[in-house]
Amino acid sequence: MPVAHLAALIAICVIWAGNFIAAATAVRSLEPVTFTVLRFALVLALLAPFLRLPRRGQWLNLLTACWCMGALHFGLVFVALDRSADISSVAILMQVYVPISTLLAVVLLGERIGWRSSAAIALAFAGVLVVGLDPLVLAQLDVLALVLASAFFLALGTIFMRRVQGVGLFSFQAWNALLSIVPLALLAAWMESPVERVPTVALDDPAWPALAYSAIGASIVGHGTFYWLVQRHEINRVTPYLLLVPVLAVVMGMLVWGDRPGPRLLLGGLLVIAGVLWVTLRARWRGRRTVEPETAGPQA
Repeated sequence: MPVAHLAALIAICVIWAGNFIAAATAVRSLEPVTFTVLRFALVLALLAPFLRLPRRGQWLNLLTACWCMGALHFGLVFVALDRSADISSVAILMQVYVPISTLLAVVLLGERIGWRSSAAIALAFAGVLVVGLDPLVLAQLDVLALVLASAFFLALGTIFMRRVQGVGLFSFQAWNALLSIVPLALLAAWMESPVERVPTVALDDPAWPALAYSAIGASIVGHGTFYWLVQRHEINRVTPYLLLVPVLAVVMGMLVWGDRPGPRLLLGGLLVIAGVLWVTLRARWRGRRTVEPETAGPQA
């Protein structure tokens, strides 16, 4: 991978890690579902020109992917950040979406995994159990449940996104925002009274730059750059670097948010990251075994 591409990939990790800080900052002033609605509204305003009608027969896959990866995933994780006393546990626990995605691929797509991948998944979930025994996490089990539910819906949305054909990245992000806004806006109106609350947030409140960072930086720039990279490199060559995200998020949480992760949280986080890395590398190895015989041939 060229140095410039590697630098771009590391920059994505920094941006996505910073998004945990940005979201936690925003939900101090904006209620979490309202923040999610405003985030999607900004994304939609910027990406509306990219909206394209999907191919016939793609609506169910697109709608399911958008509701899972958009409304449910982001709504739940932002509520979790609003309720959580720390950022580190949320950032670590979110990584279980990778082994959950693998399990869902087995159940829904009929994919097969061996004992090594199964052991990696077990290791990641063992890490979740260790994290759950941390005193801070035990004191906020609702946050643990919210993050695990968010990770599940992200994984499920990823499965359905793989079925969507003929929809570009920016078009998908625009549809994701458009289709997520309506149910989230109704939920916010029912639970949070955003019409009364939002006008009371001062223009110089840090929630507004945090909102811009989350929508523009993490979503449009981050995902756009990542898509640009996976068009030029094998996805299994790129994804292992994404394990820097929870590590950087923990560091940022300690430096910026004042997190003080305990030994169980750190040990559990290490097990989760090790399991996710193992799953990712196994997927990369299986991909090479499938592709290499087909691409072998004379070299120019």
